[in-house]
Amino acid sequence: MIVLNYAHPITTAQQEQIVALTGQSIAQLIDINSQIDQQQPLEPQIIALADAAGLTPQQWQSEEILINLPSLNFSAAALLAELHGRMGYFPPVLRLRPIAGALPPRFEVAEILNLQVLRDEARARRTR
Repeated sequence: MIVLNYAHPITTAQQEQIVALTGQSIAQLIDINSQIDQQQPLEPQIIALADAAGLTPQQWQSEEILINLPSLNFSAAALLAELHGRMGYFPPVLRLRPIAGALPPRFEVAEILNLQVLRDEARARRTR
């Protein structure tokens, strides 16, 4: 599996949690700086963030890819739209949570959200 990390570095412990939750090894972990210039249009910056992964069109459509989204909400939303266009589906994403009482603050992998399943289930609810 390829992990695209658009947030803080993913620790060894978090990588182990990802492997335990997915049952898959991490073949490649790609750290991508998600800093944007808020004085510039967002769309070209989001395209650049996706391009920075260095994946081919075939990889986008055929590899198992897990995303650690940027923390900035509108960057995350726009990146999801861009990735959906490249992949043909919503990618699964990491949800991290703080470890209670940890000093200094540390985060663990809370779950992996399967956005495509969430989308498909929501679509079924619109007919109710």
